[in-house]
Amino acid sequence: MAGRPLSGARPTLEDVAAVAGVSRATASRVLNSSPRVSPEAHEAVTAAALQLGYEPNQAARTLVTRRAGAIAMLVSEPQAKVFDDPHFGGLVRAAAGELARIDTQLVLMLTHGDGAHQRAERFLRGGHVDGALLFTPHRDDPLPATVRKLHLPVVLGGRPWGSLRGLYTVDHDNEGGAIVATEHLLGLGRKTVVSVTGPDDELSARDRLAGWTRATGADERAIARLTESGGYTREGGYHATNKLLHRVPKLDAIFAANDLMAVGALQALREAGRRVPDDVAVVGFDDNPTIAPHADPPLTTIRQDLGDQVRKMIANLTTLIDGGSVRKREVLPVQLVRRESA
Repeated sequence: MAGRPLSGARPTLEDVAAVAGVSRATASRVLNSSPRVSPEAHEAVTAAALQLGYEPNQAARTLVTRRAGAIAMLVSEPQAKVFDDPHFGGLVRAAAGELARIDTQLVLMLTHGDGAHQRAERFLRGGHVDGALLFTPHRDDPLPATVRKLHLPVVLGGRPWGSLRGLYTVDHDNEGGAIVATEHLLGLGRKTVVSVTGPDDELSARDRLAGWTRATGADERAIARLTESGGYTREGGYHATNKLLHRVPKLDAIFAANDLMAVGALQALREAGRRVPDDVAVVGFDDNPTIAPHADPPLTTIRQDLGDQVRKMIANLTTLIDGGSVRKREVLPVQLVRRESA
């Protein structure tokens, strides 16, 4: 068996093969996880690579396998929202953890702002990644239409506006979750259930409003009176609740379409001298672990598991990258988590 390479020289595949006592082709098959090798050869090559400190040349491997070993995650939101809203932090953490588990690099791209869409399109066309995860919830976002034209596997988190043709999505049951939340409040004997809604240009917010509408049976006039947009922010939830308290002073329950707005609603109710849940019961949506259990009082909410969503998105994306087929649309279940606010 040959010894170690010259001091300071980077060990090569040929060095590994020589130390292991196998051909270069066999060493390559072992290091590329091919099943067409014997257990003895696998053990010898693995031991030799460890002994020599061999690291494969990623550029060369990319030329051979036509894989970049990286996945892009594109989020069409301003930087302030991505880094301040715990929802997006949860998505990024889940994606980073799952991709690390399968030895794949995460490339995070924020595609909101001047020129960001064009830069993202050029990057995706450039062969730098094997596929992409898209979180592009707003109505005017051009990326969902753009990715239809690319020869690149893409999976969207949540359904996009317009046609689903050529797109793969993994979403949560937003409308069903809102129905469960509202029916829970009605089941507590609450008579006037109002809703603090999300942005009108996001389908998740519209779906949650639709669920509240179905559960309450509200007509257009009632919707206008009993709902107020909070824009998915804590400050928005606070101001929306103040408006609803002024317009509907006898309200006794609030369904907030996310946890941040629910916390803002709790603050507004506290300042107005309304006790939760005695005077007003409150239910949120997300069950964000950094918000819901720590609210005052702890928040009853609808749990959507971001980790499950991201893992399913990555599983579907890797299947598409490998040439397999997956369902066009996946809708994941949600559940009510009861705490002290309702």
